[in-house]
Amino acid sequence: MSRGNMGRDPRTENNPNKHAQGGKLGKKRTKDVLLRLGEYVMQQWPLFLVAIVLTLLSNQLSLLGPMYSGEAIDAMSAPGGVNFDAVWVNVGKMLICYIGSAILAYGMAVLMIHLSQRIVYTMRKQLFEKLTSLPVNYFDTHPVGDIISRISYDIDTVNSSLSHDLVQVMTSIYTVLGSLIFMWNISKPMILVFAITVPISIIFTRYRSKKVRPLFSKRSQKLGELNGYAEEMLSGCRTIAAYGREEVIGERFNKRNTEAMDAYYSAEYYSATMGPSVNFINNLSISLVMILGGILYMFSQSGTVAETSLFFITLGGVAQFVQYSRKFAGPINEFANIIHEFQSAFSAAERVFRIIDEGPEPADVENALPLNDVEGEVIFRHVDFGYVPEKKILQDISVDVSPGQTIAIVGPTGAGKTTIINLLMRFYDVNSGTITVDGKEICSVKREDLRKAYTMVLQDTWLFQGSIYENIRYGKENATMEEVKAAAKAARIDSYIEHLPEGYDTILSDEGINISKGQRQLITIARALLSDSPMLILDEATSNVDSRTEMKIQEAMNELMKNRTCFVIAHRLSTIQNADCILVLQQGKITEKGNHEELINLGGFYSTLYNAQKE
Repeated sequence: MSRGNMGRDPRTENNPNKHAQGGKLGKKRTKDVLLRLGEYVMQQWPLFLVAIVLTLLSNQLSLLGPMYSGEAIDAMSAPGGVNFDAVWVNVGKMLICYIGSAILAYGMAVLMIHLSQRIVYTMRKQLFEKLTSLPVNYFDTHPVGDIISRISYDIDTVNSSLSHDLVQVMTSIYTVLGSLIFMWNISKPMILVFAITVPISIIFTRYRSKKVRPLFSKRSQKLGELNGYAEEMLSGCRTIAAYGREEVIGERFNKRNTEAMDAYYSAEYYSATMGPSVNFINNLSISLVMILGGILYMFSQSGTVAETSLFFITLGGVAQFVQYSRKFAGPINEFANIIHEFQSAFSAAERVFRIIDEGPEPADVENALPLNDVEGEVIFRHVDFGYVPEKKILQDISVDVSPGQTIAIVGPTGAGKTTIINLLMRFYDVNSGTITVDGKEICSVKREDLRKAYTMVLQDTWLFQGSIYENIRYGKENATMEEVKAAAKAARIDSYIEHLPEGYDTILSDEGINISKGQRQLITIARALLSDSPMLILDEATSNVDSRTEMKIQEAMNELMKNRTCFVIAHRLSTIQNADCILVLQQGKITEKGNHEELINLGGFYSTLYNAQKE
């Protein structure tokens, strides 16, 4: 996204910090998140359907194994002696079932990995598309590190749950139901054991889940805060080193790291107690099953219980029931073990959905007017604006700018200089008053046309990873190499580029860190020279170059500014002496207005500032 907040954070202009690091936008229940994830799954319904079929077949074969095992045991303990044929036949069937089940389970696991990757691809695509459509004020109030954490860590958490935990749940459900049916057919009285232990497991699991989920939400929040702080500090590493603040920054990082670690520990610790607790209940149930089964078997062998009785059971039947009871209890225990992963996945998905559910930048008004063949007349009429209603940044701003004029904006930090540019570009809309371009109120024209009418050169350069040619051509995608070279020559950067081994094909690393800051600035100026938009915004565009280079660039800038309406934010007053009109902003109000000579003669703030800089 190239549309930044003009190289500065509007929050420095009296806009309160509204970081929403994991803040709640209306708590979604687990069911709501689960339904939304289900929608993603159903978009891949053919793969999901195949996965279900493989699950059914794999678990059905796995459930048949204990049945053949029990029949083999009965064949070994038959009254007439061991029936070896029956034993080997049942053992063979049991092996075939288990081998077939393992093969199908492997196929299902591979299929679920493909399914989860497709879902994650869709989620990331939707998330990034939403980020590109969000208004600038969202990025002014949310740390970049936290947003990146949602794109990477949170979606990876969802991916892990979909590819592994969902398979486990699908398997567990079928195994539990299938085992219950087999146990019912073997011995109905022995099932009574589970009528006591299963409700206890379910009640305990639900109780702990309600306690654990907020802990996972807090964990995601703290990790997002940690990432945001780390990203901010790493971007300012040179400044930190220059001021010797490494120890202080390290202590602050350690504090956030400790908070994240504590939140992580709390979530994992309390969720980890679920598995052993449920495992204890399930082991208790299996022990009771074996005791009860042993008692029933002894009564059956003594002749106390008839073969037709509900209480009659063979040794093979006891073995079958014990194996099915383990299959029945095992998934319940496994589900308790992975439920904390679901809690983590749901919390992560909720954070992703918060961004996806954010309102996009307001659409153009109905029947929005096109803005073509712009001449460049810009008029402010009694404009008031504040980033929050109770705190005005600009007050009663009225300015008339004729086509081709250059308007310079000066003033102390926080006066509202960048805010004026944000309003011109409609990154924000005015609270009251009007701004017109060529007589058309900007709120009534197409936002895309309005922004295309401007070319921006910012103090903070933005270059992407790619060739120098591609970075310059970004201002005009259909530009030829000759046009790119002409723009570079006008920006006084052509000689440097041509002396590089790869010339214009030289690849710039991320944000162009393999060249100097001044050279990056020159490339962005060349990009602006290539654009043919009728209006220009310069945000201290020559601040990153030396005085000699600045003089050369100023000549190129004068050529660039010809026949364009220009808005210049300046700190070096020497660069704006030729401006048609200079606006002095103080506390959101225009306190002085005029050209350089008029303001010097006025003897006000501008004159004092100019004389101070000359000294």
